[in-house]
Amino acid sequence: MDVLSDVVASMRAGVPRSARVEWPARWGQRFPSAPGSAGFHVVLQGSCWAIPPEGEPIAVGTGDVLFFPHGHGYALADSPTSPIAEPYCDPDTPAELFASASLEGARPVTVTLCGGYRLDSSQAHPLLRELPAMIHLPAELGHDTELRAAVELLGKEIGGPRPGADLVVSALLDMLLLYILRAWFDVSMEHCEAGGWTAALADPATSAALDAIHRDPAHPWTVESLGRRAGLSRAAFSRRFTQYVGQPPLAYLTWWRLGTAARMLRDSDAALSEIAGAIGYGSEFAFANAFKRQYAMAPGRYRRHGCPAPPSLR
Repeated sequence: MDVLSDVVASMRAGVPRSARVEWPARWGQRFPSAPGSAGFHVVLQGSCWAIPPEGEPIAVGTGDVLFFPHGHGYALADSPTSPIAEPYCDPDTPAELFASASLEGARPVTVTLCGGYRLDSSQAHPLLRELPAMIHLPAELGHDTELRAAVELLGKEIGGPRPGADLVVSALLDMLLLYILRAWFDVSMEHCEAGGWTAALADPATSAALDAIHRDPAHPWTVESLGRRAGLSRAAFSRRFTQYVGQPPLAYLTWWRLGTAARMLRDSDAALSEIAGAIGYGSEFAFANAFKRQYAMAPGRYRRHGCPAPPSLR
């Protein structure tokens, strides 16, 4: 898998949920903090204001996308001065895959499409940790056509479910998450500063090496062979990779391999020898020693007793 797909797949947990909501005139709703989750809102009709806990309200128009990658609380309202209703549901309560609601009142003036994803904090990748508390992607004619298409399809499926809707909505929610992140990184890459994961993905050499690691973590990569993928000398590549990623190439490779192993231990019944081979270790013994150094417990105990978070990269 490529880097972004791999990162999202490693953190996604459980079943996403979504809803199409029709808001009447004069409305305001608070959405509470939900640690371990990410959420989005898309304005399908009308307009509203996003009101973060800190900072000024933000005007949101038809077609705009709001994304909250860290589960921080916020509010939406038809006006910054409208009364804000307190949450009427517990964000941690299991919900249906999708729903449609029309709040009591006059003919709706605003229609939103919202959704939420559960994230596995034990597999947190620095790429996602660097995202701001709220991402606002304004609708622009001719831009992000894939994102707009996914929004349109999702809105239609939720607004008028047909046979097979569960599978379609689930796939579209995963697509939407990737399209939102892709759009954000495309915008950020135009204005990125030196350092950080936005810059790492924008840099052709570093991105090529990351792509190689994620597509084939079992390969016996060396700094020299990754440097060849990046089109740089060994020393120049190592400096550049470390500058952007925050870790030397082989340190990141080991971190990602063992994170992949942790997911396999959690999500599969694969034998330890099979997991060792899948991430590039020649023996179960070598794998177990490396895993214990990073997670402070043997792989078998990790599988039986829980999933502590690995050391942070940044």
